[in-house]
Amino acid sequence: MRLALAIGIDKYDFAPLKGCVNDATAVANLLRSHGDGSPNFDVRLETNVPRKSNMRRMIRELFSGSHDTALLYYSGHGVFNERGGYLVPSDYRKDDEGIPMNEVLTLANDSATKNKIIILDCCHSGAITVPQLNSAISGHINEGITILTASKQEELAMEAGGKGIFTGLLLEALQGGAADLNGYITPASIYAYIDQVLGPWDQRPVFKNNVSRFTSLRQVRRPIDPAVLRNIARYFDAPDQEKQLYPSYEYSNDPAYKHMLLTPFAQEDLVSIFQELKAMQSVGLVEPVGENHLYWAAMNSKSCRLTPLGAHYWRLAKQRKI
Repeated sequence: MRLALAIGIDKYDFAPLKGCVNDATAVANLLRSHGDGSPNFDVRLETNVPRKSNMRRMIRELFSGSHDTALLYYSGHGVFNERGGYLVPSDYRKDDEGIPMNEVLTLANDSATKNKIIILDCCHSGAITVPQLNSAISGHINEGITILTASKQEELAMEAGGKGIFTGLLLEALQGGAADLNGYITPASIYAYIDQVLGPWDQRPVFKNNVSRFTSLRQVRRPIDPAVLRNIARYFDAPDQEKQLYPSYEYSNDPAYKHMLLTPFAQEDLVSIFQELKAMQSVGLVEPVGENHLYWAAMNSKSCRLTPLGAHYWRLAKQRKI
């Protein structure tokens, strides 16, 4: 079972927010299903949580039991003081700020669930990854835990247009921006996607994990047919081998087309291979040698080769992992 708890809080007496409920709702909607509509996470969406006790119970229930994956997403106020960082429910009071990030991490550390993922979009959210002087356990993460935060401990989390900048990028990543060629979206690929967009002087997201293998949070449509991708190991005997091309690979090199023709003319089986090679080029797996396009590599009897990314997927195909 894959469980997710999405919390969004706008309602605060001391400083109301505008986009947190919408952000949590959008994240919850995406996590409920994969790109093809098939079920993904069993999501619980909670907005404007009125009391600290409510929030504590929700988070405890999420990490209780033994499941495959438990994911916590929080968007709201975050507070940091000499005692550490806090997630803030609507009943914030001075000296009673909310749920200590320490406590959230402890619940995840103690959970029997295989994969525990914590995503925080709030000010000072990076405090969950930093040991505090008054707690020996703060900052320590057990195996199976992944943490992704919108900012460092000392930073604010910015909004733009009534939306959190971090969650806006998170949503783009979950929609497919961070997908690999198999369509899988992992916490690491999400962090890489967000990190590339945010400049060095903006808020910096924090990524920390203790896992032996990344779990996919969502799967979307593959940018290349997996049957085509598997053929990469069929067309290249080794990852550093060049594949010789000829005019017979190009479908338009046929007497039926009225333009310059070169022998040997198009052959159906080679044309089929060439179409797949061009599909591989479109996603960065194959490149022509000595020409700008595969078309001219074929027409001028040049060759093509695997890119470093192509070599990676060649090995996966050889190992039957695609």
